[in-house]
Amino acid sequence: MIKLKLNGVSKAYGATKALSQANLDIEAGEVHVLMGSNGSGKSTLSKIVAGSVKPDSGEILLDGQPITITGPQSARSHGIAIFYQELSLAAHRTVAENISLANLPSRAGILVDQETLEERAQHYVTLFDGVTGDGFSLDAVIQDLRADQRQLVEIMKTLSTEASVIIFDEATSALDRAQVDRFFEILRTLKQQGRSIIFISHRMDEIFAIGDRVTIIRDGKIVGTKRIADTNPAEIITMMVGSHDEAGAKPAGHSAPTGAVASALSVQNLTGRGFKDISFTVRKGEILGFGGLHGQGQSAVLRALFGAIPPTSGKIDLDGKPLDPANPRQTIRHGVAYVSGDRAREGVITGRPILENVMPIHYLRDRMKLAHPVVSAGKALPALQALRTKFAGLGFPISSLSGGNQQKVVIARWLIDRPAVLLLDDPTKGIDLSAKTDLFALIRKLAEEGMGIVLYASEDAELLDNADRILVFNGGSIRRELTGAERTRYNLYQAAYEAA
Repeated sequence: MIKLKLNGVSKAYGATKALSQANLDIEAGEVHVLMGSNGSGKSTLSKIVAGSVKPDSGEILLDGQPITITGPQSARSHGIAIFYQELSLAAHRTVAENISLANLPSRAGILVDQETLEERAQHYVTLFDGVTGDGFSLDAVIQDLRADQRQLVEIMKTLSTEASVIIFDEATSALDRAQVDRFFEILRTLKQQGRSIIFISHRMDEIFAIGDRVTIIRDGKIVGTKRIADTNPAEIITMMVGSHDEAGAKPAGHSAPTGAVASALSVQNLTGRGFKDISFTVRKGEILGFGGLHGQGQSAVLRALFGAIPPTSGKIDLDGKPLDPANPRQTIRHGVAYVSGDRAREGVITGRPILENVMPIHYLRDRMKLAHPVVSAGKALPALQALRTKFAGLGFPISSLSGGNQQKVVIARWLIDRPAVLLLDDPTKGIDLSAKTDLFALIRKLAEEGMGIVLYASEDAELLDNADRILVFNGGSIRRELTGAERTRYNLYQAAYEAA
């Protein structure tokens, strides 16, 4: 029996089609897996069903009846719940309070009924008895828990809705094997109760362990649905990337260095929070790509090299000399640059003029205490012009610029004093196609001039189009290196998903 049905559901953001004419059936009492690359449309589809994104067109049916989902509360009223990748827990509240956060029991409509709250929470905590770990209790405060324990609380909170349709978007990403096994036992019980589960995961072993059917989404379109028993990992990967011909090798955007070229950056056995035993070399004039599924240690390595989260062990050489990345101030002065895709948190200086946003790295490297605006402008303008940045004047606030031009300002601040190594941590996140084209044209030019560049991109096409080599990450380690003709979309997915 079909529980949930999507007919021709579409969603676009400007010119970008996040989901196009999606048709999907979810049966009662099944675990239906959604698979696709980063940005394929899985999360957009889930958010539409859960009410946090409004579709542009299409129809949603529940138990054969058309429904209109106007928001998250509306979805909950229809018996639909979702576990989001980004946890939505109240850090300063207890485990018990978070489990019932959306529906706190009250007395006289004013005070929280503590007894009912704890009784309700205990039921869901008991489901995971024996795998929650030390320090986990009803009165434990969320901020004091480990990442896996917080994720368990989010799962418990989702289960507490007792919804008939539950979406789990990467719910196992921080869990250990025992916790995953227990979670799967719970999902099998929910299936027996006739509930419908939409399950998103990048781990191939999990998909075959728990799934009944799998639907593959590619570039915003549903390309097929298979029964898990009738398919295999190779077929799923082929459906995700298209035919081998479609996923052929793409030439890097510049001439890679050949022969005996000196290394710009050498890393040996680097270990730290979120990664372990990382070793690689970036040659001068080379663009080295970090690939793999999102959140597998790529950003953590880049931040460690920059000194934002210093590694616990390992060796780093910059231009043949030892580098101890104790903090960003030190690495900047040694010639390391870092650009984050999260410009709101780690890029722009909000409320300040464009000029002040371009100049801080130059001031830091030269230990300047006083700066003349005319001199500063003379240094800032060439860097901004190199990126074709559009702005009315250096005195205008950074907020007057589009997202893409704000990111260009962030990158321009590193070009005034050329670094030896440029670390790019998903730098094109949230910027338009024109800005991306300008950015990668500059990256190619910098590489041709001899700079060593490390590029992590969540969009696989950006790696395949621009990186000379790609290191595929999984679980905080490098699992495979793709070079030359091996740099195909198929091989990139196969390395990431089979390792997973």
